[in-house]
Amino acid sequence: MFYYLPLMSDNIEKDDIASVINFLSQPSVPKLTNGRMVEDFEKAWSEWLGVKYSIFVNSGSSANELTMLALKYLTHGGKIIVPPLTWVSDIASVIQNGFIPVFCDINLKNLSFDIEKLKALITPDVKAIFVTHILGQNALTNELLEICKKNSILLIEDVCESHGATFKGKKCGTFGIISNFSFYFAHHMSTIEGGMISTDNPFLYQLCRMFRSHGMLRESNDPELIYEVRAKYPNLNQDFIFLYPAHNHRSTEINAVLGLSQLKKLDSVIATRRANFEYFLSKLNKEKYFTEFDLEGQSNYAFILVLKNPKYTTRNKIEYELAINGIEFRRGLSGGGNQLLQPYIKENFLVNHNQFPVINHIHDFSWYIGNYPSLEKDKIDKLVEILNNI
Repeated sequence: MFYYLPLMSDNIEKDDIASVINFLSQPSVPKLTNGRMVEDFEKAWSEWLGVKYSIFVNSGSSANELTMLALKYLTHGGKIIVPPLTWVSDIASVIQNGFIPVFCDINLKNLSFDIEKLKALITPDVKAIFVTHILGQNALTNELLEICKKNSILLIEDVCESHGATFKGKKCGTFGIISNFSFYFAHHMSTIEGGMISTDNPFLYQLCRMFRSHGMLRESNDPELIYEVRAKYPNLNQDFIFLYPAHNHRSTEINAVLGLSQLKKLDSVIATRRANFEYFLSKLNKEKYFTEFDLEGQSNYAFILVLKNPKYTTRNKIEYELAINGIEFRRGLSGGGNQLLQPYIKENFLVNHNQFPVINHIHDFSWYIGNYPSLEKDKIDKLVEILNNI
């Protein structure tokens, strides 16, 4: 279907494709499985983000899964506070690895936790807070970081939709003990499918390297660990020691080549999308739509539209006008809205939905709309005109 304003356009460009063609056109066929280009991409990403270690995997969801699996070996279970506005794999990875999810409502300013409600959820068995930076919004505050520090709670960051977002001038994804990124087609940069785990913690780094590839010892790059384990199991084939029950979440050299090409443009892409979002909000009718987002450090992924007055007739008019004008949209912001209404939560956890008024409003009366680097100002003007005239 043709859209006048799609969710994404031109995210992978001709020069990115040319980099893949050049890689594949070497005199001898290069190794295409996880190899040197993956290592180069991991190093370049770590330098860009400002962390010691990064592990390239085949999706942001795989990054979530391996992060929670690694956390299990660090905390040995417990509760993890999660937001109801996030992608399914964040909460699913918590459940799959034996943690108990604790749900906390959000606020409209940065679409992250309602801090006062978060404080009431802190108990000795809360081991971590899994924060999601939604649609380019920075989710961090001094108070959130202080809660983690005061209570010895680990901070996990999902930055899948918010590459380059910052808090006090420092990139999101560098505050928590570990962070996750996605390089899905529609995100700030793309490897078609792909994700990254980033951390400064050497123990978690080694675990995730092994978890990415069947839990094999040889995937570690810690010589002391390798020597110690091989000495302990001399009767095993030294190349095939499976230290943990894990997964195969490796990516490929081709995806890494795309990532290296896209990373060169990431800062300019972020700057353009940030300016587009601020322009969009400046033109939007502030009586009809919520525009008071905390924009400090934002790196917008898609235009955020939240209707102030919760009227279904107005919601239906908005969706009708967007549809007939060829403007692609998704209701509920990230992940389809309120995860607490999804069957995997609703049928397995008791939730008092009256305690979640903000996410309930977001679920029914919000949308995201495409914001991409090549988006022309006149298309933003037309979008705003349509919305303001409803």
